[in-house]
Amino acid sequence: MASVKVKFRPSTVDGQEGSIYYQILHERKPRQLSTDYKIFPFEWDEKRGQVVTQNGSIRKSLILSIRERIRWDVERLIKINRYLDLKGLSYTADDVINEFRNYNDEYSLFNYMEKIIVKLKQNGKVRTSETYRSTLNSFKRFRKEEDIMLDSINSEVIEEYEVWLKHNGLIPNSISFYTRILRAVYNRAVDNEIIENRYPFRKVYTGVDKTIKRALPLSIIKAIAGLDLSMTSALDFARDMFLMSFYLRGMSFIDMAYLKKSDLQNGRVTYRRRKTGQQLIIGWEPEMQKILDKYPENKTDYLLPIITNPMTNERKTYRNKCYNINRNLKKIATMIGVSIPLTLYVARHSWASAAKSKGIPISVISEGMGHNSEVTTQIYLSSLDSSVIDRANSLIIKCLRF
Repeated sequence: MASVKVKFRPSTVDGQEGSIYYQILHERKPRQLSTDYKIFPFEWDEKRGQVVTQNGSIRKSLILSIRERIRWDVERLIKINRYLDLKGLSYTADDVINEFRNYNDEYSLFNYMEKIIVKLKQNGKVRTSETYRSTLNSFKRFRKEEDIMLDSINSEVIEEYEVWLKHNGLIPNSISFYTRILRAVYNRAVDNEIIENRYPFRKVYTGVDKTIKRALPLSIIKAIAGLDLSMTSALDFARDMFLMSFYLRGMSFIDMAYLKKSDLQNGRVTYRRRKTGQQLIIGWEPEMQKILDKYPENKTDYLLPIITNPMTNERKTYRNKCYNINRNLKKIATMIGVSIPLTLYVARHSWASAAKSKGIPISVISEGMGHNSEVTTQIYLSSLDSSVIDRANSLIIKCLRF
């Protein structure tokens, strides 16, 4: 078993900071492991072999941070020693140092998440990779681009991150979005036996609050459908895509964007949700065809005029269209006096609400996809004859006819 000691090397220049280094001693052979921690001589206690703070010092927070990092480094070195001992093979102090450096390269949070993001993209989970990227970017801003080792993540770090998110104006659900993804990354590292679980997320909120209902009554949906927007093509297109989402039982915009012409056959649209992989079949209604007929110059394989040039970055095109549509929907909301933020997602809520208001059984609409767990929704919908849901959808759409 190698021993680890924390050492201080003063600067050769008077009044300048010296360096902290670690002495690794194994089988009477000492080796040195340098760090980038810099302190002044008066901030080092030689007898106790540790960094100390001075009362009233403006460097107190910095010194406390350095002291904490040293503690994490020493714990990691000891862990590596134990690991090498358990392997039962002979090793040197240099081996300990090499393992330590490799660990730092492999298992910092930033590096670890980058590898997860790459793997998600390779597996076709682009949307999930984007949520991981968003979380990583947020945590980098919190850390001011200073990386942290996975085994250095503790309750204090995560609680500070939660406070930082609150100070930046995020609501509980948005905060939970980031903390849940970080927790998933941390748990993956635990499952892969990279770190021991210190349960750093036990004191922060990782639940999901029920949001305010964003459903519109059928009378408002009908008013939107009846607007004359022929003089403003952008607003007209936004309204058409909103209605198409509603007609298609609240289909998500990404699923609409990637619908193929071949998905529409024999009066049915058959597709798989990109989010869950679940197959859905929807009866094709005259209102859907009316919108489709407004955009005959679609030379792509896609059914709707969302991704109109497959030679470009399709995902970027979809996201830009989604942004522009939602922006124009807010203008439409102002025109008809709707106070809630009108977005494509409102169509999904509105279809579920409309179905419920018509007395359609909960088993058919599964609370308008509003269950706390989407798994329950999938179980309900997959077990029903699609004709039952088609009849429900036809009933709703008929209420919008003039």
